[in-house]
Amino acid sequence: MSERVESVELRGALLRLRRTTGLQVVFGGLLHDGRAMRIAELNGAVTPALRGLTISTGSGLGGKCLALSRPCAVTDYASARHITHEYDGPVSAEGLRSVIAVPLVVRRKVRGVLYGALRDALPIGERVFDAAVAAARDVEQAFAVRDEVRELYARAASPGPSWEEVRQAHGELRELAPKVADPELRARLLAVCGRLESAAAAREGTPERPSAPPLTPRETDVLAAVASGATNAAAAQRLGLRPETVKGYLRSAMRKLGAHTRLEAVLAARRAGALP
Repeated sequence: MSERVESVELRGALLRLRRTTGLQVVFGGLLHDGRAMRIAELNGAVTPALRGLTISTGSGLGGKCLALSRPCAVTDYASARHITHEYDGPVSAEGLRSVIAVPLVVRRKVRGVLYGALRDALPIGERVFDAAVAAARDVEQAFAVRDEVRELYARAASPGPSWEEVRQAHGELRELAPKVADPELRARLLAVCGRLESAAAAREGTPERPSAPPLTPRETDVLAAVASGATNAAAAQRLGLRPETVKGYLRSAMRKLGAHTRLEAVLAARRAGALP
């Protein structure tokens, strides 16, 4: 995943956090070498003092947050006793007093820090604290989904994967696609699924696909989950649907494909090129 895309995710979360909490300044950055990060995203700042500031692990509030992998906050930054004060100059220049820092943790690895601040020495309330943590979780989820997409794409595109591995990658990509907020990435993901489906038709020696009513994206998602051996309940959990909804999509797909069982539906979808 490119640094640009990660920055867009962080920028959006910071903007939403400021709008919903009344925090006067929000900012953040991502780690580049595993030890230090650079403040690259700011909203509400009135000076350039914080932009580009490099934060080392263990130094200042953000560095403490990086080192402990947990949220940290101070009511008055300049007089706080439990942090080091290498960054008092830039913080003072921006006029920040009350500050919260929340780590971005993906797969137990800290990827950056999200900050929120006030220019008054006021305690960070529970509502604001919870909102900052929720904003960080949103970024973490977006990063995790993108990481998984990248890994699955690499697995599907790697030379010589077994056909079962291709089918598994296809099913997992179909499950992830609805969770991706970026419409461009989601479209690319579905395009990859389409290429895998086309490869399936070519592999079966049927470039002319059997005529069949087109399946909806959700019907295809459900069939892909069923093809991996998932029960209706497991498919519902993977796809974020209710089991009854999964049953409805499955019945509809079976009707379109002229199938009487789940297995027949999967085989018919593969023959039609809807599944690899």
